[in-house]
Amino acid sequence: APQVPPPPANESLTASALASATPEMQKNMIGERLYPLIHASQPELAGKITGMLLEMDNSELLHLLESPDALNAKISEALQVLEAHNATQD
Repeated sequence: APQVPPPPANESLTASALASATPEMQKNMIGERLYPLIHASQPELAGKITGMLLEMDNSELLHLLESPDALNAKISEALQVLEAHNATQD
């Protein structure tokens, strides 16, 4: 099969593109789009937060990609979890 170039970051993930990918590949595709969005507001923790959000269902993740408000709410939740975790580490 010919190599398909990755779509530009601003192109939304289409259902057909996701449908042809394995669940693991879907997570990678979504993660590659989530990371820069998260990095914009949380550069130090972007990798960690992206990993946390990828535990969610793919359909929820797609909603986050389309809704900046929902994404920001999830980022805030993730930060609270991280702060609580760090607080118990001391």
